[in-house]
Amino acid sequence: MMARIAWLAGFAALIGVMCGAPAARAASPQAVCQQAGTDDTLRPIPDSLVPAAVRLFGLSAMPAEAVRNGTYFRCFASHVFVCNVGANLPCGKADTRSKLPGANEWCAKNPDSDFIPMYVTGHDTIFGWRCKGASAVTTGRVLHVDPRGFVAEMWKEAD
Repeated sequence: MMARIAWLAGFAALIGVMCGAPAARAASPQAVCQQAGTDDTLRPIPDSLVPAAVRLFGLSAMPAEAVRNGTYFRCFASHVFVCNVGANLPCGKADTRSKLPGANEWCAKNPDSDFIPMYVTGHDTIFGWRCKGASAVTTGRVLHVDPRGFVAEMWKEAD
């Protein structure tokens, strides 16, 4: 009888592996960050972080699935930080370059323009841009960079 139970348990485990059954429940973001400390990996948020993302980014009119699909978390100093990509909102590392080859090309075609569009400069630049003659120049810093190199205004502590 015990041999038969052991065989059935082994067979059930094998079927679970073959069917892709999860081995264990994923750790919560808080547990991940407590263990990781600081980790710049962007991870999709689980359902448990959707209410925090809604509150922190004012997304009450957005469906929960859209919030979950457009929001990431990362770990900083053992805390959970979240970013919602939204329209034109970068969650990746900031672009701190003060010279952009694509911007110079745009200015060559649009000399003395008061602005350079973000499709040219990228949405992750921390500077505003304009053309001085045929050269791209910054109008100054418009976003800040956190200690890990991300756009500080885009990330909010979730816990």
